[in-house]
Amino acid sequence: MEGQYRYLFGPVRSRRLGRSLGIDLVPFKVCTFDCPYCQVGATVTKTLQRAEYVPMAGVLSEFDDWLARDGRADCLTLAGAGEPTLHSRFGEVLCGIRRRCSIRRVLLSNGSLFQDPQVRAAALNADVVKATLGSWDQESFERVHHPCAGLAFDAFLAGLALMRREFSGEYWIEVFLIGGVNDGDEPVQRIADLVKGLRPDKVHLNTAVRPPWDAAVKPVSEERLRQVAEWFTPMAEVVAAGVGGQTQGGGVSAISGDLGGRLLQLIRRHPCSAEEAMVALGAEMDQVSKALEALMARKEIRLEWREGRPYFVAVDRPSAGV
Repeated sequence: MEGQYRYLFGPVRSRRLGRSLGIDLVPFKVCTFDCPYCQVGATVTKTLQRAEYVPMAGVLSEFDDWLARDGRADCLTLAGAGEPTLHSRFGEVLCGIRRRCSIRRVLLSNGSLFQDPQVRAAALNADVVKATLGSWDQESFERVHHPCAGLAFDAFLAGLALMRREFSGEYWIEVFLIGGVNDGDEPVQRIADLVKGLRPDKVHLNTAVRPPWDAAVKPVSEERLRQVAEWFTPMAEVVAAGVGGQTQGGGVSAISGDLGGRLLQLIRRHPCSAEEAMVALGAEMDQVSKALEALMARKEIRLEWREGRPYFVAVDRPSAGV
């Protein structure tokens, strides 16, 4: 079973979260946004329709198996290849996890559905909630995020504020900056003013470190990110400088179990280079190289060159830019 999970992936190393087990609750790129900077790929199904996209019982069954086989992680993260709050029972998944273990529960969301009281109530079962704010009005909202029809910026912002008011856990806001779009002095200051009003516990500044699906998206320099970090309250942490780092649980030992299976799980959700896979999985480069070669031989992954760098992509995904 290990390495063959349908809904779990990892654990992977995360700069912000330590050793993180991902829990994917929607099919590939079912999302409320179609952000051009997304490293996962273009949105396949842009929707506001909430449903039980994958069976909750299946998710918890896999989680029970993982607990019995491994059970070591700093956090359990609802994330993956789409927007997790679109799953109509994500709150029950969080409750089921809480009944089984005390590992920290994290919801990585774009925050687009927080205007819905049912979504906010379900999110209260997380220990950490992360939302995204990279715009300041309807025009910039559409340019930065390409939201689903029917999503208005004012309602989106109101939902972020209501989530902060009702949630007593750690509330994080990620600000994603795109070169030439929202990285100028005036846009950043307007975003910073809105973020201050949300009173987050942490602010994270990010940009296109890995190649986005839209090649027109340009990253912002680390120097610029560090310059504007001081404009935020609290002062923003620049998370775009790299991946990996120390875990919160004392480090990650050599990866156990089926490395090829874990690597395929990761690549299906996040195309990556060999170096990024090595850091994410805490494995040695020779191990990763052999696993990549085996997956290539089985035609489960393919190699794409993005901005002059080799990236591995699952074969059942569209090519970059499609």
